[in-house]
Amino acid sequence: MPNAINTGDLANTLYTLRTGGQSNPTANFVLPSNLAEAMEVQHALARLEGASDTAWKVAMSPDQHAVMARLYPYVETELEAQLPYLPGMKFELELALRLGRELPARTEPYSRTEIVEAVSHVHIGAELLSSAVTDAGKVSFPLYVADRIGNRGYALGPVVAKVLLDTIEGTETHITHDGAPLFSQPAKHPAGDPLAWLLAYANDPSSSNNILRAGTVITTGALTGAMLLPGPGRVEVRLAQDYAINVTLTASS
Repeated sequence: MPNAINTGDLANTLYTLRTGGQSNPTANFVLPSNLAEAMEVQHALARLEGASDTAWKVAMSPDQHAVMARLYPYVETELEAQLPYLPGMKFELELALRLGRELPARTEPYSRTEIVEAVSHVHIGAELLSSAVTDAGKVSFPLYVADRIGNRGYALGPVVAKVLLDTIEGTETHITHDGAPLFSQPAKHPAGDPLAWLLAYANDPSSSNNILRAGTVITTGALTGAMLLPGPGRVEVRLAQDYAINVTLTASS
């Protein structure tokens, strides 16, 4: 019989590892038994970290349940951002959206058009990834959800054209690290649609309906895959030759 989870103990363990820039294999943890339990741990971890509930990432579990995690540390910028770097950290370019109105739980499923209409602004954004779990979510996805789905920072960049929600696939994308090419390929979302996971979350009866509030920022998944960063330095992103965001990654002292 598996050990019963203590939400506070697991949150404290994750917090200690994350604060120290360390990670442990899944076998070293007492695991959440399901996604609901994982979210309880994530909420406790967020309280320890001081993460707010105004900015979230949405992702999809291996068994096709949409899940959410807080973004922290989180900064908003028109072009230049600064975030801390950790060894082994990865970088993702994403589209993020700000809700202009609430999407409450309801019995009738939301359509994609309704999700688009609820969005007040679309932004270019950059996510940093580093997990306190050595194998991330490959062994226990609920543990990865408890670990905020690997989020270790987010920079919300300038507003982009809302039509990119429909046309982002194949958009020219260039990313450099201290001037060296890191990514130069067309943008591609793993679901083929940057709204797919948010739509799934809004229509999942087990989802928390107090996350999708007016004013909330939600980032929608990588357009570039997760790129391993060679070290601290300056990451420059150019999307469709029209939009840009620069993130300076600083090493801890």
